[in-house]
Amino acid sequence: MKKALFIILYISASVITNAREADSLLKANDLYAKGNFQDATVVYENILNQGFESAELYYNLGNAYYKQSVVAKAILYYEKALHLAPNDEDIKYNLELANRFVVDKIEVLPVFFITGWIRNLKNAFKSDIWAVISITAFILTLIFISLYLYSRGLGFKKLSFWISFIMIFIAVISFLFSYQQKKKILSGSSAIVVNPSVTVKSSPDASGTDLFVIHEGTKVRIEDKISDWKEIKLSDGSKGWLKSEDIETI
Repeated sequence: MKKALFIILYISASVITNAREADSLLKANDLYAKGNFQDATVVYENILNQGFESAELYYNLGNAYYKQSVVAKAILYYEKALHLAPNDEDIKYNLELANRFVVDKIEVLPVFFITGWIRNLKNAFKSDIWAVISITAFILTLIFISLYLYSRGLGFKKLSFWISFIMIFIAVISFLFSYQQKKKILSGSSAIVVNPSVTVKSSPDASGTDLFVIHEGTKVRIEDKISDWKEIKLSDGSKGWLKSEDIETI
């Protein structure tokens, strides 16, 4: 009885919380529509602080910052939105617009065409969809293995075998894509420079040699961390150290 009551209370609390978040999101969207971008930003941020996240929320928050000409924050939240919805054309377009205001035009190192093809395929769906594809393919594998074991016709047995082989291959690849996308979101391996300009050091201390300067909105990859310093790598391969406060993790 107590367990049932606890479940009912938990479900009720979840429904109330979701309703409040939905009301807050509607309020923020209304403020944005009226051109009150600063107040809309505050409400969007409050929703995030309560533990709620979605591609729509990050996208709207990025738009609110973009309207206030806070380019670094706009890029940050567009990138966060793109992690959750990697195939969303609106997010990609707005991110491209925001990136035009970034001072640093860093050349991207070329990648092997097969690597690029695999990356594009992986980004075709978000993590949850790849997980569903993996589970579905695995179930189909079991079905066709059963058909292979219990069917009598030689032709049908061969067909069932090859289909089950293809399905298990799809299941494994889909699982890997889902895992890699989820890991990318949780690991925080990329970040955006949020200060107007920062000097990249050769070592994790203020006395380190100045290597180069980068500006707000530039995307970096986090390679290592020591105390309140982080080693970063640019898309052209350049590396160095920054204070943690100079960047914000995607």
